[in-house]
Amino acid sequence: MVNSTLVSTLYVDSVKGNDANAGSRLSPFKSLTRALKTSTKSTIIQLGAGTYNAATGEVFPLIIPAGVIVVGSEANKGAGIVISGSGTYQSPSFGVQNITLLLLGDASLRGVTVTNATAKGTGVWIESTAPTVTNNTFINCAREGIFTTGAAKPAILDNVFLQNAASGLTMARYSKGEVLRNVFQKNALGIAISDFAAPLVANNKLLENQTAIALSRDARPVLRQNQITKNTQGGLLVNGNAVPDLGNTQDPAGNIFRENKEFDLQNVTPQQLLSVGNQLNPIQVIGPVEFLTATTDTPNKVSIGTSFYDLGGHWAVAFVEALVNEGAISGFPDGTFKPEAPITRAQYAAIIAKTFSLPTGNKNSKFADIKPDFWAASAILSAANMGFVSGFPDGTFRPGQNLTKIQAIVSIVNGLKFSGGNPNVLTVYRDRAQIPSYATNAVAVATQKLLVVNYPQPEQLEPLREITRAEVAAIIYQGLVASGKQKAIASPYIVNPDVDIPSFTDLKGHWAEAFIRALVSLDLTRGFADGSYKPDKPMTRAQYAALVAVAFNPTAKRPAIEFTDVAKDFWAYQAIQTAASGGFVSGFSDRTFRPDQNVQRLQVIVSLVNGLALPPADINALLAYSDRQVIPEYARNAVATATQQQIVVNYPDPKQLVPVREATRAEVAAMVYQALVAIKRTPAINSPYIVSHTA
Repeated sequence: MVNSTLVSTLYVDSVKGNDANAGSRLSPFKSLTRALKTSTKSTIIQLGAGTYNAATGEVFPLIIPAGVIVVGSEANKGAGIVISGSGTYQSPSFGVQNITLLLLGDASLRGVTVTNATAKGTGVWIESTAPTVTNNTFINCAREGIFTTGAAKPAILDNVFLQNAASGLTMARYSKGEVLRNVFQKNALGIAISDFAAPLVANNKLLENQTAIALSRDARPVLRQNQITKNTQGGLLVNGNAVPDLGNTQDPAGNIFRENKEFDLQNVTPQQLLSVGNQLNPIQVIGPVEFLTATTDTPNKVSIGTSFYDLGGHWAVAFVEALVNEGAISGFPDGTFKPEAPITRAQYAAIIAKTFSLPTGNKNSKFADIKPDFWAASAILSAANMGFVSGFPDGTFRPGQNLTKIQAIVSIVNGLKFSGGNPNVLTVYRDRAQIPSYATNAVAVATQKLLVVNYPQPEQLEPLREITRAEVAAIIYQGLVASGKQKAIASPYIVNPDVDIPSFTDLKGHWAEAFIRALVSLDLTRGFADGSYKPDKPMTRAQYAALVAVAFNPTAKRPAIEFTDVAKDFWAYQAIQTAASGGFVSGFSDRTFRPDQNVQRLQVIVSLVNGLALPPADINALLAYSDRQVIPEYARNAVATATQQQIVVNYPDPKQLVPVREATRAEVAAMVYQALVAIKRTPAINSPYIVSHTA
């Protein structure tokens, strides 16, 4: 009989372990050094909480071989699992270096904190290899958190780089790879890219560094959808002969630069840079830069799209200009808009009256402090009769009082007669406790209608703060969009919640969170009464049948079977009948279904391929798996098909199928969701654990 468990897991605990132990869950090693000596190409090394340094037996640098996965706690970016130390490494391209870890081949580092306080110390060194570095924290390194060189092609995903002396990340020589969704904060340089390095740098947040990104020599990075904010010197510095890809007419870059002290973009090279689709303040652009529109036609030069000199590059410029074009709002005689200034209740009513023309009902509003000759009297009465504003119990309107955010939100919801709020959406706001009780439903409605625009942090509502002129423009414009009177404007500050998705107590940061939440939003799965989802709990065959029955609603392909152990009053009887007749599940030779037996990963994969009648694939797709030899012969074609359709999701190592292991609720959710993607029922989700193979 073939051993079906080729993946070995070693356990390390710097507090309770002993290097004389066996390295098992109950008998862990003390040091990562000891585990690395025992590891093979298919080893997962699971680190327990604690510090791993010379005092606990570590010998630096720690060298992670190809195929080895070092895992701490990905959910909290390695908090409490600290690897700290330094050793000498002779780099083929940079000579002697002081480093903490060296990653070889396709090694993986996940969920740890790395610190190298030695002079000129680097946390992780990557030299001409293609490792995965995800959900870690690199903090207080004396030089940089990660250094890549040679022909390195790493995947650097979802990490935090904090307070590193030289840079969070340095990429040199011919480095490529992907740098996605990381946070770089309070480093000297967020990212330094030099020589001929040409990585994709996308969806990162770079804030409060001295300089966010510095390019030199012949660097050619592609920069997309990064947020570059509040850096104490500047945003993007381009030196030497470097040429960043800042978008083109068919692929706008979407980088957002704001509140950087000295410059958003400084080009000190001889060549002119091209910027398409970036949010830049023209006053903060230094050196030759050409701004083009994003179009499939011949590009045309444009100005930075605003008629106010204090609005260039502002986050709300598109909303403001749209209302200016409608004649609903205007600036000041000195050519400014004053986007951060508060707005009075009278000024707000004037904008409302110009923007909306709705039936006034039977109201005939009058306010004790609004005289007929007051400049906004007509607008206030119009806005009140439409239901957008109201007075106070004493009969006054208080026109000179500044408007708050919560008042504006309630105003738009009431005026446009929107209803039906779900309180679950309020979990998107960290400060939801500050929402007054009378306004909770209105805020829920506004959130679901995409009316709420929060800058700079979408999850921070600040309901009781005075609203600014820019924010008023944004919320009023979103009201027009929700009413079908204007086209949507893309902005990262529009709050776009997962409507009706509960806030599970055990799902935040889980590797399968996106898949599970997507299925919940489709009303295909749900959690438990205690508020948990239990993503790592096994799923029974009955639960699986219930999920596929509702997810795919299959038509009958064969007669239903009356299983001897599934009574008609069993909770999942009808779902099992539907899934069985639809070809997704079957019973055993003794005519039982065994509904309480846990479903295996291989059973899920075969079920989805058979139930959906997916076309067969090249058997070479199985080359994606290092444990392919343990796949039973009867299932090999189905696994190849599922692999080619990108249905298979393997955590923590995409190369390890582990086919006969019991499937967890998270794994089932992920693969069912991917099956929905395969039949084009749902949009794709980006995850490093989706197995992708090109035959």
